[in-house]
Amino acid sequence: MKIKEIADLLNGKIIGDINYETESDNAFASDLMSDVLRLTTPCAMLITGLCNMQTIRTAEMADIKVIILARGKIADEEMIEQASVNDIIIIETGYSLFKVSGILYNYGVQPIY
Repeated sequence: MKIKEIADLLNGKIIGDINYETESDNAFASDLMSDVLRLTTPCAMLITGLCNMQTIRTAEMADIKVIILARGKIADEEMIEQASVNDIIIIETGYSLFKVSGILYNYGVQPIY
């Protein structure tokens, strides 16, 4: 699924300059970055409500290219800058982790587990 489609489904806002043709086909939802670091399967998207530099650093280490910030969380300038340096796309949405996960699953995004 293309990033623009994902943002539209989630009534979300894409942060930064990105390639709207970028696609993601699986996701993992967690606020515990230690769980994200334990993933053994490549993950395209991280759905989280944790909104700080730890999220960006974790995505960088886990080679995750899309972070969906749920529950109305807004990335600060430092997060946006570091995400840009690492080619990580941020999508902000007011929806809960549960709702984001359900919407994406209904549109064919597969879970990691």
